[in-house]
Amino acid sequence: MGSPDGAAALPIGVAIGTIGATPEWWLESARRLETAGYRGVWAWDHFVGGGDKTVPVVEQWTILAATAGATTRLRVGTFVTNVMNRHPAVVARMASTLQAASGGRLSVGIGVGGNKAEHAAYGIEFPEIADRASRLEEAVQVITELWSGGPVTRPSSFYPLDGANAYPVPQPAPPLLIGAASPRGLRIAASHADGWAAEVDDFERLLPVYLEALAAAGKGRADAWIAVGFGSGRSGQNALDGSPWLTSPGEEWTRWHAAGADEVIVPARTPADVDALVRAAESW
Repeated sequence: MGSPDGAAALPIGVAIGTIGATPEWWLESARRLETAGYRGVWAWDHFVGGGDKTVPVVEQWTILAATAGATTRLRVGTFVTNVMNRHPAVVARMASTLQAASGGRLSVGIGVGGNKAEHAAYGIEFPEIADRASRLEEAVQVITELWSGGPVTRPSSFYPLDGANAYPVPQPAPPLLIGAASPRGLRIAASHADGWAAEVDDFERLLPVYLEALAAAGKGRADAWIAVGFGSGRSGQNALDGSPWLTSPGEEWTRWHAAGADEVIVPARTPADVDALVRAAESW
């Protein structure tokens, strides 16, 4: 699968922290990273802090929409959307609107979620992992079918649709990546999506499994896009101290691209992280 935007620039994106962040800081950081030349910004999908429950938390889809309106070149993406937090038909409509409003700059990552306490606090169902994986598999199909415009009718124990139309049709459809850390998740990614949103440890451990899943789905490596994330760090703490993404980003990208990554996503949790990434871009 070719680059979603055809860009020739160094494909380094930044996952700006959403926990302990304000919308004002997030937008300012996105603008600075765009000016510095980064490919895109990504947001996590949380509603409350993991420790201190009173810290501000930036909602994923809202801040990405605001960022798309405040920038001109920067891609925006979800790394990743929790399938349990929103009905997939609603995600499909949100994504279609944002894809059009951004001029085609959206990427959608989606996964099974993992914060049980957050779900309990918000009254959101959080079944066992096998159930969430089944929902993810169907959710991806609901999203892609609705991106055709419909009408879509499908019986389902999770997400039944009855003559659902979804216009305007996104042109092109956003790249759809699965956040997966298990063989089943990788089979879903290979069969139903455009690629894999992987954390680096999972990428190194499971890349052969993903390649096998692609082959079983009748696809080759060129048919998929792999975005590799390099961790999130702790809220309020610098995520990039001593990172080679600051000292030698070009060489580090060459290394990971050779290992199989099409794109990398580095974390920025603090103003110091953003400052350091802006300085590092000067060495490209």
